[in-house]
Amino acid sequence: MNTFEIIYDIVRRIPRGRVMTYGQIACLAGNPRWSRVVGYALHVNPEPGKIPCHRVVNRRGEVADSFAFGGPERQRKLLEDEGVVFLPDGRVDLSVSLVHY
Repeated sequence: MNTFEIIYDIVRRIPRGRVMTYGQIACLAGNPRWSRVVGYALHVNPEPGKIPCHRVVNRRGEVADSFAFGGPERQRKLLEDEGVVFLPDGRVDLSVSLVHY
């Protein structure tokens, strides 16, 4: 598997209603410095319906400013529809929704 395939495999395993951070995925993919690589891989997601890139947020729980498939409002809506909990300031409540591997 190449790096992107590893990233996509990890993202596919994020359960509905939960999120992971770019950094978590980078670590699981083999290099904690690959957060930007994870972001790029998700930006060019070849299977948006099968690879749930909307379940990936930054380390502060913020959705992507330029969510590739409809903007940050679309990402938030997709997450809310799955039951992801948001804080009053608009960040995902990582204490509730973060996957711990």
